[in-house]
Amino acid sequence: MTPPQPDVLLETDLATADDTRRAGRVLGGQLRAGDVLVLVGELGAGKTTFTQGLADGLGVRGPITSPTFVISRVHPSEVGGPALVHVDAYRLGDAAELEDIDLDLTLDTSVTVVEWGAGMAEQLSDSYLVVDLVRGAGLEAAADGGVRDSDDDGGDEHDDPRAIRIVGVGPRWTGAERLQL
Repeated sequence: MTPPQPDVLLETDLATADDTRRAGRVLGGQLRAGDVLVLVGELGAGKTTFTQGLADGLGVRGPITSPTFVISRVHPSEVGGPALVHVDAYRLGDAAELEDIDLDLTLDTSVTVVEWGAGMAEQLSDSYLVVDLVRGAGLEAAADGGVRDSDDDGGDEHDDPRAIRIVGVGPRWTGAERLQL
């Protein structure tokens, strides 16, 4: 039996960093406790910017900054929803190091976002979203090896166009409706 094909929930170009935040905010409003997101993209692609919008949509306490040096931050809900666990796996070597963070203690009660989590975070849940962000090129150009900028991923000061593709994997996302921005 072949595993189900992932469902593309959103695929679009984003003109500005504010559009990237808006995409996160829209998705954040639809997430629930137990959801896992794996954020993919080069440095400067907008992973933290997207997470800022996601946090706004979830109604969690901020500020949302990249947890590169602390590895993981928990942002409690201010509206009675799930907390946001924001992880940066950039400095981790493998899935075992990600497991050492003890994310399993909060997986069921939080929304877990793992930047740089490809190849590691998929093991956290049988259902997850892959959020692929590409900076400086549309989706078509990115598929053809388009330009990917390597500036810092922090920010407000970076307002280059981006493209986003959100793919749902596993039973939670099978047959899910496409996101509308």
